[in-house]
Amino acid sequence: MPSPSPAPATDVDVLILGGGLAGLTLAMQLRLQQPDRSVAVLERRPHPVREAAHKVGESTVEIGAHYFAEVLGLRRHLETAQVRKYGLRYFFSDGMAQVHACSEMGVSRLLPTPSWQLDRGRFENHLGERALALGADFRHGAVVRGIELADDGGAHAVAFEHEGAQHVLRARWVVDAAGRAGLLKRKLGLAEANDHDANAAWWRVDGHIDVDAWTGEGNWPDRFQPAERWKSTNHLCGPGYWFWLIPLASDSHSLGIVCDAKMHPLETMNTHAKAMDWLRRHQPRAARALEDPRHKVQDFLFLRHFSHGCRQVFSGRRWALTGEAGVFLDPFYSPGSDFIAISNTYIAELVRLDFAGEPIGLHADLFQQLYFSFYRNTLTLYQDQYPVFGHPEVMPAKVLWDYAYYWSLLAPLFFSGRLTRLPVLGRLRPYFDEGRSLNLAMQALLRDWGLRVAAPRLDAARAYDQYAVDWCRRMNAGLTERLDDDAYLERTARDVACMRQLACEVLALARSRVPDLDDHGLDALLAGHDPAAHPPALPAAWFATVADATA
Repeated sequence: MPSPSPAPATDVDVLILGGGLAGLTLAMQLRLQQPDRSVAVLERRPHPVREAAHKVGESTVEIGAHYFAEVLGLRRHLETAQVRKYGLRYFFSDGMAQVHACSEMGVSRLLPTPSWQLDRGRFENHLGERALALGADFRHGAVVRGIELADDGGAHAVAFEHEGAQHVLRARWVVDAAGRAGLLKRKLGLAEANDHDANAAWWRVDGHIDVDAWTGEGNWPDRFQPAERWKSTNHLCGPGYWFWLIPLASDSHSLGIVCDAKMHPLETMNTHAKAMDWLRRHQPRAARALEDPRHKVQDFLFLRHFSHGCRQVFSGRRWALTGEAGVFLDPFYSPGSDFIAISNTYIAELVRLDFAGEPIGLHADLFQQLYFSFYRNTLTLYQDQYPVFGHPEVMPAKVLWDYAYYWSLLAPLFFSGRLTRLPVLGRLRPYFDEGRSLNLAMQALLRDWGLRVAAPRLDAARAYDQYAVDWCRRMNAGLTERLDDDAYLERTARDVACMRQLACEVLALARSRVPDLDDHGLDALLAGHDPAAHPPALPAAWFATVADATA
């Protein structure tokens, strides 16, 4: 066993700048997993914050939900004080006054692995209380005035103002969790743009929006029963945009327009009045619901080019960035909490190795390579894809593909606790490489297909029930399985084979609609795959009559 390196005198082992979602969960994770480590958190805003706090990141998916519920032990709070989510749901309803006339994709029953809608104010207040109870030094109302990073292995120093007095804390580790303020990011010049040019405008209103009531206004079959649609993260989709509706436990509803900057300029929605006019044109049923005086507007915010990267997030010099201080993707599949869970887990492991006396430079580099590869691969699900978001035939195929990619590779890696296990990651690399190649080709194919084929007529409305897809239920349920390394690798091989099968079937479907469609390299990637040897992956009934209904 290596002996710990001589440590400089410090006031705290880990100092976290920012006490929002990323910072408080990291503080809890460190105190739970490494109780000998002292942790302090500096947060600018006074606590408690108001409920329905004006923050993005209210919808969780599997990785983030598992992190909160199981890694941090917050399941009871989630089940009693937040809203159990009824999956992600999509309505292809651009310009429709009656949503019952559109195609819809979602689940008729809950999939096995749970997720929740988070009232961020309520949740962060609870995180602050839990962090204090676990022994973290949580100072809210604290304004950071200066950061001095040591170059010689000594202690970092952070100057801040709190309760009218000036203070300095010396720390072995400093973590930037300050969101878009990016304290270390700005100091070190780490900001990095990406090519995903999307904007957003969002607000909250009093009361819940009853989406289920909309679907009963016409002669719509009782599809998706007994689903509670209003508890879903509802996406109302159209060409170049989507509009979210997310219920909050504080009897508020979160609403937001997210759009391709070239197709829907931010200037058309950068006030509440403009956003409502935009909704009246593109999603009139939602606009009509929001005109009810019971749904009083609580706040409004807009953000230009919200997606961003970062040049570096982990350093062998004992600093790191997490949450939006590092990278941010796109809210369409709600990955924000996922990437907080992943980055916090890497940071916690670096802290553990450091205090065990291990050199951490190589691990910091390797963890960063992995983290950036997850970020860049996930970005492909969104970048340049917004033009096809309103296509009611292409998007169900895309959503199925994107879920298969997530549930086959990244989500199982986190659930199984193998995120930092380098020997296993080495054995998994061929599967991740194949998945990446398939995904890049598939995203290009889906975009090409969606731009070249006419959308089905409105009278071709269909129900796409993901719960009825066998492999969706199997992959989702399999996330919580406990497997040894060999069994885990065998399951990964099966799941990547399912991705291959799905790719074959989507390619064949796309070619049936556009015979001269470019395969974008999929033929070469799928060479040797025998579709007849695998169970069907694409529900044929979903698309059986759609071709006859195209305009």
